[in-house]
Amino acid sequence: MRLAQDELVRRAAGIRLLVLDVDGVLTDGRLYVDEAGRETKAFHVRDGHGIKLAHRAGIAVALVSGRRSGAVDARAAELGIGHVCAGVEDKAAALARLCRETGIDAAAAACVGDDVVDLPMMAAAGLAVAVADAHPAVLARAHWVTSRPGGAGAVREVCDLLLAARGEGP
Repeated sequence: MRLAQDELVRRAAGIRLLVLDVDGVLTDGRLYVDEAGRETKAFHVRDGHGIKLAHRAGIAVALVSGRRSGAVDARAAELGIGHVCAGVEDKAAALARLCRETGIDAAAAACVGDDVVDLPMMAAAGLAVAVADAHPAVLARAHWVTSRPGGAGAVREVCDLLLAARGEGP
């Protein structure tokens, strides 16, 4: 399902909403839980900088996660991500709601995922992206696959793609 380079650039240039799964995309998918049940996550600083660059370019950013996490809420606040959908069971419905709220059509949305729960959301988006270490079914259905795994700069790659397609890259 990979797109030809010219079609990838055309779609990437029109993206106005970047929707990111969290565990396995913004993180490496591991959950760190201490003896008191407190959860922590590790986020890559370059992913955060890419998100800030996307914001500056006028691209709205949203997080859609099947889990709730204080660490995610804190990171989203730090990065100025105003749309955080947590505890989501139906990610395609969450994308539809985000599109209504932002006034952005799903064709102008890029969705980044790593596991099969992300597939309906990715299928509804104009640009479906998988991180390099995604589940094989996700890799097979993605329009584009990052070279980096989740939590290791994959989101920055996506942001760089979107900005370069607009002629705003480094």
